[in-house]
Amino acid sequence: MNSAPTHFSGRDIVAARPGRNPVDPERPYACLVEPERSASGQVVDVATVFLTNRECPFRCLMCDLWTNTTIDSVPAGAIPRQIDFALERLPRAQQIKLYNSGNFFDAKAIPRSDHPAIIDRVRSFETVIVENHPRLCSDACGRFRDRLGTTLEIALGLETVHPQVLPALNKQMTLDDFARAVSLLLRHDVSVRAFILLRPPFLTEAEGVAWALRSIEYAFSLGVACCSVIPTRAGNGLMERLQAGGQFSPPTLASMEQVLEAGIRLERGRVFMDLWDIERFFPCARCGPLRRERLRQMNLTQHVPAPVSCDCGSAD
Repeated sequence: MNSAPTHFSGRDIVAARPGRNPVDPERPYACLVEPERSASGQVVDVATVFLTNRECPFRCLMCDLWTNTTIDSVPAGAIPRQIDFALERLPRAQQIKLYNSGNFFDAKAIPRSDHPAIIDRVRSFETVIVENHPRLCSDACGRFRDRLGTTLEIALGLETVHPQVLPALNKQMTLDDFARAVSLLLRHDVSVRAFILLRPPFLTEAEGVAWALRSIEYAFSLGVACCSVIPTRAGNGLMERLQAGGQFSPPTLASMEQVLEAGIRLERGRVFMDLWDIERFFPCARCGPLRRERLRQMNLTQHVPAPVSCDCGSAD
């Protein structure tokens, strides 16, 4: 480890933040359609609607999703109207992600009175994917799935199984909490996706790779169907402070390739590498775009092609 993990309170994390982005509670802050490999092995179009709603109550050390949230709960009916706004503008897709920068089953973020209207708008999709904190998973998730009448997948943040780093992330969750949530969801016939961090704070580059792979293996051992690996980034105030103090560095593109390759070779479920803003990780202008495309192809095919070679040496 770079150093013993420093534990910050939620108050510390909030105090270090930069400003919040202006958002409209009647509009999603973003929406898009992109391809993704489905559980059936087909590549399908997935509509992702980034819902504007109240900030997550869990103040995770590495999180920057709060930048596009509101301080107060959004009015009843606002979330269905946001979904309408997105679907009117997006091309047709087979699956939909309703990502709300927090927890779909947090009633202060997504009013429960809006559930019927949300279901009406998304039940025609083959799969509906939402995100939730493991401690907020309950039988309500199963009841929502039953009313939905189509495949429901819930994405849970596992982050890392490292015994010192996970508590230091202020996620307010143990591995037992995560395992209980997965077990509950599977009993309700809800599929589970896990978010896993690549090189969270306090780990060296090699440790970041090793613990990401351990986390993937742990998730699959519980019955998780899909793991989405997130390269840890700065951008919320405290992460920059940790970076300046030598307690955090973003992972390299080579580490992203290594983790995705090894995760796919496990053949225990789909493994994806999050490619958002990946340009910031490019080691050079020549090999960066080629390696981004290689990662994208691995996401879609779940096969490992030949590596990219470059004179810069970072791809060898």
